Amino acid sequence: MSYADIPNFPVSTVEGHDGRLIVGRLGNSMVLAMKGRFHYYEGYSMQQVTFPVRVMYELGIRTLFVSNAAGGVNENFRVGDMMVITDHINFFPEHPLRGKNLPTGPRFPDMHEPYDHKLIALADKIAADKDIRLVHGTYIGVQGPSYETPAEYRAYHTLGADAVGMSTVPEVIVARHCGIRVFGISIITNIYISDSPVEATHEEVQEAANSAQPLMTEIFKEMIKNGDC
Repeated sequence: MSYADIPNFPVSTVEGHDGRLIVGRLGNSMVLAMKGRFHYYEGYSMQQVTFPVRVMYELGIRTLFVSNAAGGVNENFRVGDMMVITDHINFFPEHPLRGKNLPTGPRFPDMHEPYDHKLIALADKIAADKDIRLVHGTYIGVQGPSYETPAEYRAYHTLGADAVGMSTVPEVIVARHCGIRVFGISIITNIYISDSPVEATHEEVQEAANSAQPLMTEIFKEMIKNGDC
């Protein structure tokens, strides 16, 4: 169904985000999938960006799978790599839990395990069995929409980030506030090389993300079929 047909849902404005909600069954599991997400840089508030997660919680979702296209800050990565997100750094100017606390979680939610360790181990096992390359790392979420300058890449690397993007962190924070388990993958669409920085374009980012998508889909499907999600 179209986002436009769902009360209070924002409408995705980014090329490549179709703006449709898909509901179906995968194996023995009911699955709700978003074809396109909302970004803070589009002008939406954090409450609007994370509203779909609140809806998922009310529908009984227990596990949230998140994916994104990200710039590689770790120079050991390659374009097309899939980075399992093991932690994140929230660099957005607004926190998604700012304001009145909703009863889905405590006022000060713990974030010692934002990305579920058991799900990460399961993904690693599936990838090893299928000979799929996975890397691990920390994702830093920034406002955007401009791509990073060389100085910003260096700063994010110093902070401990392996990849940088413009989404995901707000949704994960709200999901954890709701008690929803989270597993995430960043597709590395471009790499910052300190000696020779190169131009990044949205078209190249889309192309790299589309190339890696079948492998990411295979991992997600096997994890869901495993039954622990």
